[in-house]
Amino acid sequence: MIILNRFISFIKQHALFAPQDRVLLAVSGGRDSVLMAHLFNEAGFNFGIAHCNFNLRGEDSQKDEEFTSELAGSLDAPFFAASFDVTGHSSQHHISIQMAARDLRYQWLEEIRSDFDYQYIAMAHHQNDVIETMLLNLTRGTGIAGLHGILPKKNKIIRPLLSFSRDEINLAVDRERLSYREDSSNKSTKYARNKIRLEVIPLLKELNPSLEETFEANRKRFAELEVLLNKKVSELREKLFRILDNNEYEIDLSALKALEPLDTLLYELLHPYGFNESVLNDLKNSWDGMPGKVFSSGSHTLNLDRGKLLLIPKRKSLPEDTRINPGDTLISWDNKKYRLASVLINEFKLRAQPGIAQVDQGLLKFPLTMRTWNMGDRFQPLGVKGQKKISDFFIEQKIPLSRKRNIGILENGNGDVIWIAGLRIDDRYKITANTKKVFIFEQFT
Repeated sequence: MIILNRFISFIKQHALFAPQDRVLLAVSGGRDSVLMAHLFNEAGFNFGIAHCNFNLRGEDSQKDEEFTSELAGSLDAPFFAASFDVTGHSSQHHISIQMAARDLRYQWLEEIRSDFDYQYIAMAHHQNDVIETMLLNLTRGTGIAGLHGILPKKNKIIRPLLSFSRDEINLAVDRERLSYREDSSNKSTKYARNKIRLEVIPLLKELNPSLEETFEANRKRFAELEVLLNKKVSELREKLFRILDNNEYEIDLSALKALEPLDTLLYELLHPYGFNESVLNDLKNSWDGMPGKVFSSGSHTLNLDRGKLLLIPKRKSLPEDTRINPGDTLISWDNKKYRLASVLINEFKLRAQPGIAQVDQGLLKFPLTMRTWNMGDRFQPLGVKGQKKISDFFIEQKIPLSRKRNIGILENGNGDVIWIAGLRIDDRYKITANTKKVFIFEQFT
């Protein structure tokens, strides 16, 4: 093929894969993927062919699979096929048919790649696909990553046809008289991508006949800008995000406010945790107000807390209670571990550390319980006369609401609170002149 050398050159230029690598080709049976399969064959690369049957076009879907199987046989390539209930997946997950097909395709291709020892998955995207993706992203709203569209290589996904336009691919297919399957749904404008392909891009090409070359140049510029931005954001995240326990971060609010340009850097810093522009705008409008406001994404919360932000992963459920019986020397609660020990008073040495509770063992009634805080819990803080609500104690200690459920409450068998882990023991259980044995709780992770 005339375009073979250009195809190989693009693979080398972008280091898509090594000559000895095994590559799994995603082949639908259409022009683009059929040409890709023939190019891999002519180049002498080691490849297999995988076909997804989405059962969306009745008998035509089955004929696509049969055609692709015959193509693999003619090229002496291993063949893999799977049939999917895209409609059911779409309904179950409340996503579009196109998104459902995409999710199922990439998940299955990765399974085949991993199970059959292929190093990469090759998709047959070309320059016009990049244009469509960039225009779709601009229409829907995007960060800089959406401006470069489709990359030649991302993790295990490679796209070796990105140096070609749709017209060049069609010309090569016609010149070589390659057989392929035509997907009639490509002519329907009910899908947003098709509408851009069939109606928007032709108008843009009237303004700029070299649209593909222009967008390819833009793609490269945006991709390089993303590298610079990611480097800057990584440096800022390292500087501003102070890690706490349980993958939580504390962020200095004054430093965050001083960022410039604020909107772009704030978005790039927090978008990986699921926060969109709308939520971040609400955050900016609130961060000079009273502390305590909480902002949520699907996976995290941002908590305004006296000159700082707390970035905290959402819990799927509250930690389960842990029972402590006589003789136990090690327990776990909420991914934290505690050592337990009993020491005679004449062998005991006091250690004043927040992660250690040392109490009068004679006052304990087993089994004890390590649990999460409940509204209405009370205790008598060490050195204080009279009881206090633990919720009030948390406020005094400046513990944000989002972290209260992560603090262990050690409860005696009679219902008394013995220790708020890492913070304070109950005054009623302190060591006195009458203490004969000391029970020690020590958190070590």
